[in-house]
Amino acid sequence: MGDLLIRIAPKDVQLFPVEVETPRELYFLVNIIHTVKCIDDQASEEVSYWTEEDGLPEKVGNYFSVAGMRIDPTQVGGAKMFRTWGWNIALIVSEEIKTALEHIGATGMKFKEV
Repeated sequence: MGDLLIRIAPKDVQLFPVEVETPRELYFLVNIIHTVKCIDDQASEEVSYWTEEDGLPEKVGNYFSVAGMRIDPTQVGGAKMFRTWGWNIALIVSEEIKTALEHIGATGMKFKEV
């Protein structure tokens, strides 16, 4: 899968080889390089932000929760794989990456259109 990600999104990911005891196969840790400020607050079902009253000053201005997330594709640029600014729970992939992962039978992922 690592070679697929590097082929499709070479500017968006870094791969680091890791050793796994069993099975003895080649595995990689995937680092997503980009964070994009692209969540569309108006189109998303519901968003809320951390505030000073929450008592965590380092989180003020970041998303506290995001439901029914939608993104503004005009903010994405050429990124094919990225995390969303302020809500790093979401990992966004392009339709091209989604299709390629499904084609090779990759498992452990759930895709939702955003």
